[in-house]
Amino acid sequence: MGLASPPQCPPSQLAGALPGPVPPRDDALAAVRAGAWFSQLPPALRQALLDDGSLRRLVAGETLFARGDRFDGLYCVASGTMQIHASGESGKAALLGLLEPGTWFGEICLFDGLPRTHDARAVSATMLWHVPRASLERRLAQQPAWWQAFGQLLAAKTRQAFNYVEEAQLLPPAARIARRLAAIAHGYGNLPQAQATQRVRIPQEQLAQMLGLSRQTVNHALRELEARGLLRLEYGGIELLDLRALEALN
Repeated sequence: MGLASPPQCPPSQLAGALPGPVPPRDDALAAVRAGAWFSQLPPALRQALLDDGSLRRLVAGETLFARGDRFDGLYCVASGTMQIHASGESGKAALLGLLEPGTWFGEICLFDGLPRTHDARAVSATMLWHVPRASLERRLAQQPAWWQAFGQLLAAKTRQAFNYVEEAQLLPPAARIARRLAAIAHGYGNLPQAQATQRVRIPQEQLAQMLGLSRQTVNHALRELEARGLLRLEYGGIELLDLRALEALN
């Protein structure tokens, strides 16, 4: 049932050590346990992911994997922020998403066994929960019904991607920005309303890059949203004052 396991990536391609003491395991996994996808899994699958995984730590700016790297397993952000992006031959980069604590990623390769589709880099000092490929394949061979849970994780992100394509064609810039900020605050659907963050740490230049808009367009739209009382601009980030209104903007 599982895919053939390739050689593991060399240590130079994996996350490096972060100076300082390692926090207690239970504290480090609080965000992992609270994530919407993980918390709804069958108890036996939740326990398997905890038993088989280990903490991996990255310093700010460190690359976890790059497009074309071999699939080495699934990751969940335990603390910090991960950036998913891609770079073209011209050197121009496309920022696809910012992943907050509780968010799992890397599941595409679990289904097709092909190399990584994009780059993943730590925006800040970050801790990740890593479940190796070999462990996943062994568990899925023993429990084929668990494939459905991973399929739901992939399907949720596919739906989200279709929504972004639709918004890009139908919504004005202010509404697209408002909805993307709300999506980031909710961990792209992985965090319940009550756990959504009230502050999004993303420079306007990166927000423009993520949405395919100019820096000037993003700044103008943010000022408009601020005047409407929906958010407050801060140095290096944005405070979200009315998440529901931001999500509903059209």
